Amino acid sequence: MTASAEAVLEARGISKAFPGVQALDDVSIVLRRGRLTALLGENGAGKSTLMNIVAGVLPPDSGEILLDGSPRQFANPREAREAGIAMIHQELNLVANLTVAENVFLGREPLNRLGFVDVARMHRATAKLLDTLDLPVSPGTPLGRLRVGQQQVVEIAKALSTDARVMIMDEPTSAITEHEIEVLFGIVDKLKQQGVAIAYITHKLEELVRIGDDAVVMRDGKLIDAAPLANLDREQIVRMMVGRAMPERPPRAAAAGDGEALRATKLTLPHPDRPGGFLVKDVDLVARPGEVLGIFGLMGAGRTELLEVIFGLHAKTASGSIRVDGEPANIDSPVAAIAHGLALAPEDRKREGLVLGLSVRENASLASLNRFDRAGFVDERAERGMVDAAVERFRIKTPSADEIVRNLSGGNQQKVILGKWLATQPRVLLLDEPTRGIDVGAKEEIYTLIHELSAAGLAVIVVSSELPEILALADRIMVMCEGRKTAELGRDDADVESLMQAALPAQAAGAPAAGVNA
Repeated sequence: MTASAEAVLEARGISKAFPGVQALDDVSIVLRRGRLTALLGENGAGKSTLMNIVAGVLPPDSGEILLDGSPRQFANPREAREAGIAMIHQELNLVANLTVAENVFLGREPLNRLGFVDVARMHRATAKLLDTLDLPVSPGTPLGRLRVGQQQVVEIAKALSTDARVMIMDEPTSAITEHEIEVLFGIVDKLKQQGVAIAYITHKLEELVRIGDDAVVMRDGKLIDAAPLANLDREQIVRMMVGRAMPERPPRAAAAGDGEALRATKLTLPHPDRPGGFLVKDVDLVARPGEVLGIFGLMGAGRTELLEVIFGLHAKTASGSIRVDGEPANIDSPVAAIAHGLALAPEDRKREGLVLGLSVRENASLASLNRFDRAGFVDERAERGMVDAAVERFRIKTPSADEIVRNLSGGNQQKVILGKWLATQPRVLLLDEPTRGIDVGAKEEIYTLIHELSAAGLAVIVVSSELPEILALADRIMVMCEGRKTAELGRDDADVESLMQAALPAQAAGAPAAGVNA
């Protein structure tokens, strides 16, 4: 069968420029009926920009979109949806103060005979979708109450509700659990059987063994290659993505275990909505200078909440004690945490880690402005010097330090956050999912940076839902389940099976863990 006979959607000669950046340069791709095409490339390669053009979010500067061989122009996402194109956005396209059901059907609300929104019907349809995705959340729950991973599942439900012929998935598994990933992969299989053409953006190459058919590799806004996945191996893909062979990381040196940079004792955080329940319960941990402490657990295990308690974000409701460098520390706010040498890079970089309307320079210096205070004014020369050094050190792709940070790719935004916190010269660095949505090249850079920082004597605590990442980074691994610490293993004793057994609730511990990428 020829490619043109199979084609549902074609993008031909697509180019798109933003101020100072050529995001796409004459890119052409084909999405075929019943096949999943993986779009691969580093952050900033142009993958999301291309898909946003296909989905009507952005107009192209040149080129054309063909649907079933006929040229189409979409002025907005609604027109693309009506043509049968749906998109699952990585950066959640949801409204926090609306309910789950209102988000799923936003702009497409079912109406009753009187012309009013049929809320009962909308809730029934949403409940069915959530059940399919195995998300135990009421359709009437305000979206803002959900964690990032749960919101990602709602984004998936929203796209599935449209019965699309072309489904675009932009990092759909970046914030969801292993079980939810396996559920999503089952849905992908069903969509392919129904003849849906799928475009799938991911940095997790191991996922493609399970669900992928074809690959499109992009770099710096250009198409590098397009081929069946069966014809490519990981090394080839990585080399095409980054334009170079990935260097092997040297073996991890033994951690410096003398002293304690941070000790937390019996940290507890009550559940805000369940009397007698807890998000974090009696957790103890120790982080040592020169060591990477990994924290692993499934969604809802309390990992993020634990870091937030340490950083003073729940001082009014949390309990327990914290010592920094052996001395008692009263951390009753993030300001106090920073003063004690703590830094937190949050999971949700757009909502909690950055001020999207400010520049790279303003974001990177935001946590350390006191260093540049000169009689109440900011010493802009010193500030720019620090920021320029951070841009160079972290290889942040930006036209200048004055570029609005919203215009950067997700990976480069994450690098800005790391630069911001390292400018405070912390003693303990808390990293919550530091490579979420980060491409393979940037991941390697961040891994190397984490090891460099720990080798220089910094205590680093890394929360990650990716088992290979935790196993590669950590000197010790603490496992959490349902708010409690369930295990702590040394680097040489930890493996996938032992970590997953500790992460599963007791009643499910004997069951095999689905979707684990060993």
